[in-house]
This record gives sequence, C-alpha cells and structure tokens, in this order.
Amino acid sequence: MSPSYGTVFFGREAIRFKLFFVDRKTMEIAVHPDQTVIVKAPVGANYTTVEQKVRKRAGWIKRQLDFFRQFDPRTPRRNYVGGETHLYLGRRYRIKIHLGQLNKVKLFQGFFQISVKGDHLPNQVKRLMDAWYAEKAAIIFQESYDRCRPWFERLSQRKPRVQIRRMKKRWGSLSKNGLLTLNTDLIRAPRECIDYVITHELRHLHYHDHGPNFYRLLEKVMPDWEKRKTKLELALV
Repeated sequence: MSPSYGTVFFGREAIRFKLFFVDRKTMEIAVHPDQTVIVKAPVGANYTTVEQKVRKRAGWIKRQLDFFRQFDPRTPRRNYVGGETHLYLGRRYRIKIHLGQLNKVKLFQGFFQISVKGDHLPNQVKRLMDAWYAEKAAIIFQESYDRCRPWFERLSQRKPRVQIRRMKKRWGSLSKNGLLTLNTDLIRAPRECIDYVITHELRHLHYHDHGPNFYRLLEKVMPDWEKRKTKLELALV
C-alpha cells in the first residue's frame, strides 16, 4: 500500500512523515537512521487524530532526528592528501603533510601531523596512517577489553586470546577456540562503540547464537547497547 504524507511543526522545524494504514490496533511512530519518520496507524483511523498524536510526540521525534543528524556528513572515500579529515576515536582530524627526516604520524594540536621523507605520495601516507592506527588499536582495544571482561569472569573462567586485523564485513568475532578478533578500523569509532563490540563478542562465551538468552544477557550488562550499535553503524560509513 502506498503511503500518504503529513507534516507537523515543532517550533520552527517542519517534521515530515510517511503514513501507512495497516492491520493493527495501535499507532506506531519510528524514526529511522536515514531520518525518515514512519507512522503506522490502524486501518480506518481518522487522519486528524493521527496528526494530533504525531504532534504530541514531536519533541521525541526531534530528539531522534538530532541524534542521527550528528553523524552527517558521512565519511567519503579517503584520498590521503593534505586537508582531508580522518576519524580517530569518533572525532575528525585534518591531515597536515610536511617533509621531514623521518616517516612519522603524530596527533598534535588537533591535526594528524604527517612527516614524510621525499615525495609524499598518497599510498605512502596511507601506509603511515594504517601503521599508526594499528599501533593505537593495540593499546586502546586492550584497555577496552580490560574494562569489559571483569563482568564475565564471574560467569566463565575462559580468557579469550585477542588478535587485531582488518576485516571486510565484521567488527569482531569470537571463535569456538576462544580467539577474539577485532577489526583494526574500530579504532576510528568512539570508545563506547569499541566497548559495545567487545562486550557483544564476549557474550558468545555463554551463548554462541543470537537467541533470546544472548540478548537478555547483553541487555543486563549493557542496557544501552542498541544506541551504541546504531552510533557505530552511522559513524563508520
């Protein structure tokens, strides 16, 4: 069924929503990461009544929209040239490239200060950045692991081994042999998101699938895990 469209105002901001009439008893309002507002109302519901209920929820809708907007603009493809921004622990820093006697990356005064011997070709800058990220990931991920693991020590005596490497489609994994693998690119995410990934994977020490018991345990240990997961997905695009 094709949706109809409506608009309500919260202060000066116009909130546009898609309205679907479906076979249900109550109305549902959802705000999606792409900033679309979807309203599902019972078949036969009066449009004016629907609009009034959306208007009553306008403050909540605005807060959800603001949360998703904070991740715009999305990160474009990196070219590793001066002036370009790169993420580290959820914050963006610009690159400054200069000639030097050593090939070196340093985060200083709000910039990635990159010293390069000879011609600073993008591939060379990328290699230096990748090595710097890997070095920082080894430190930051261990700190996160140390924060997240104590709760599980009460439930299991197993202590997973940790390895860090680039992964194409996953942020982390836990093998049946107890090997916790973390994606190097996680170092670009906020610390709270890194904690979420490690906490999620440590859950698999007790539940190997993603069934109800798994999520009940995750909810107990990290009640805001869904918000962290959404922040991770939007921040690292």
